[in-house]
Amino acid sequence: MTVEDRQESDRPAVAAVAATTDRAATSPDGFAAPAFQRRSFATYAALDLGTNNCRLLIARPAQHGFRVVDAFSRIVRLGEGLSASGRLCEGAMERAVEALKICKSKMDHRGVTRARLITTEACRSAANGVDFVQRVGREAELELEIVDQRTEASLAVTGCAALAAPEANAVIVFDIGGGSTEIVWLGGRETGRDPASRIREWASLPIGVVSVAERYGGVEVGRDLFERMVTDCSAALKPFADKAAAARNAPGFHLLGTSGTVTTVAGIHLRLPRYDRRQVDGLWMREADVLSVIDELVAMDYAQRQANACIGRDRADLVLAGCAIFEAIRRAFPSPMVRIADRGLREGILLRMMHEDRAWWRRRQ
Repeated sequence: MTVEDRQESDRPAVAAVAATTDRAATSPDGFAAPAFQRRSFATYAALDLGTNNCRLLIARPAQHGFRVVDAFSRIVRLGEGLSASGRLCEGAMERAVEALKICKSKMDHRGVTRARLITTEACRSAANGVDFVQRVGREAELELEIVDQRTEASLAVTGCAALAAPEANAVIVFDIGGGSTEIVWLGGRETGRDPASRIREWASLPIGVVSVAERYGGVEVGRDLFERMVTDCSAALKPFADKAAAARNAPGFHLLGTSGTVTTVAGIHLRLPRYDRRQVDGLWMREADVLSVIDELVAMDYAQRQANACIGRDRADLVLAGCAIFEAIRRAFPSPMVRIADRGLREGILLRMMHEDRAWWRRRQ
């Protein structure tokens, strides 16, 4: 079992995703939930096939959001070698198809009634991305949708916006992926209930944990190499940082991160003997705590990173690339606090579908 598999198994079989330390009386997408809600037997599935991971979430509507009934996550490294060749390689496609077949089995077993299955940067940029999507249809009997960058950013924000501090007039939300990083300047809640309507600026940066690690190497990473990685990531971030500079001075400003990188940093900070989503999702970390963990990771050798329960063998060569992107964002948008989200694209997909179906509205008499 990989670290990613263990992370998913930490989700209770039926868990209220809306549960946060804020206990806000809204659904996680920011839409106000009515006091009384009709029971729904619809079962929804959201699948995110990224450059590094294949993730599935199956859920049903619940009082203030939804309740997870099944989940799956596996590292498939679909984007392996993509930055050099411009194409998805055969081994990566085979790994992804096998994971998708498992997802199809879970969806059939749970009686999914509506699904949205997306794939992101790897298929967007690969010359054979469309061919791969057609192969998935034949071999795994699933219809993948290649989403554009704006859609990806919007869904990520929808999935984790409930964790933004209610009093914050500006939040920088970021999702560090395998092939790209989505980053958004999110306005305050007074500008609207729908998180997508609160987006002031957004960008999809051509840096992700896989692409950065392949460029610099992820095994032997000392302080000098790490700083070069941060410098290059900062250069990619600069156009967005210039456009969103005003966010830094807004009352209540803070960072909100969602990705395997930030949840790993949180798990190491908490000294978890085993990754536990319940302790990580919604955690507030101080700037000094983030810096301490990154310094600790840079000081580790590859074997030590592999042995860490919150990293594991499958991600030991990627975690410092992710930390370099995280550090570039943190330097561009200094904030005393960062909130950690173990939720994102899949949750955003589920919330959008349920909102479109009016799953939380009381049936009119």
